[in-house]
Amino acid sequence: MSLRRALHFVFKVGDRGKTATFYREILGMKILRHEEFEEGCKATCNGPYDGKWSKTMVGFGPEDDHFVAELTYNYGVGEYRLGNDFLGLTLQSSKAVSNAKRLGWPLKEVGEAVYLAEAPGGYHFYLLDKEQPQSDPVQKVCLAVSDLQRSVHYWSSLLGMSVVEKDETKKTVLMGFSDSQCKLELRDIGGAVDHGTAFGRIAFSCPREELPAIEALMKKENQKILTPLVSLDTPGKATVEVVILGDPDGHEICFVGDEAFRELSMMDPNGNDLLDKAMAEDKSDEWFAKNKKQKASA
Repeated sequence: MSLRRALHFVFKVGDRGKTATFYREILGMKILRHEEFEEGCKATCNGPYDGKWSKTMVGFGPEDDHFVAELTYNYGVGEYRLGNDFLGLTLQSSKAVSNAKRLGWPLKEVGEAVYLAEAPGGYHFYLLDKEQPQSDPVQKVCLAVSDLQRSVHYWSSLLGMSVVEKDETKKTVLMGFSDSQCKLELRDIGGAVDHGTAFGRIAFSCPREELPAIEALMKKENQKILTPLVSLDTPGKATVEVVILGDPDGHEICFVGDEAFRELSMMDPNGNDLLDKAMAEDKSDEWFAKNKKQKASA
């Protein structure tokens, strides 16, 4: 399982401009690539929407050795309802803390040298006020679960993650595929997990040859398969194969064939300009204002 890699978490965003400011100017991430699509994704990467949307990958470095964020923007949707499923992403960067203070972005001190910052849309980011490491600053992603023992069994026995740390007091378990990667933290919230309409998706890669076996194992164990093994085309780029699962609490998990994904995920030096161009050409807010309407709330 050591060949499996943590890749990214998918966030739905309603305000692309404010979101770009948060990731670029507060966190200090780079735009790795930006793509525009005229219709929905076969693997529902942008959620259950059929219209025009965009995908922006942001991170401190390429997905070969960094955990990044995938920002999906549906042109007709202005906001999404948060659930209690995503509990936060933790990164180590005193630079991000100083950026937030300098630019007046609200921070709440929640521990010793630990600050909570909310991204547009209400997503929680925990900033460790320590020097940014040379390796990936992103430490972990925390997801809510309703039955910790059941979830640990799923992620370890079925998906192959190793348990790194347990905290009985906080009812958390930290897991990962290797020490050098971003970790997954599961926290038992003692009740049902609500995904709202903002529900995200966590993505991992594995050798392409493992995808059918993952799908077969989930069928054998009567686990949820949200999207059976499918090929996804990106014009002018690699075609990747993915299978999308649902864990016992309905968290979406995407496994993608590593070989093609490495080609697809190469950094685009024009990514930053493409995002800025798309935002400048996006007149949807003006249209809704002119017609005295509001964008949909999903």
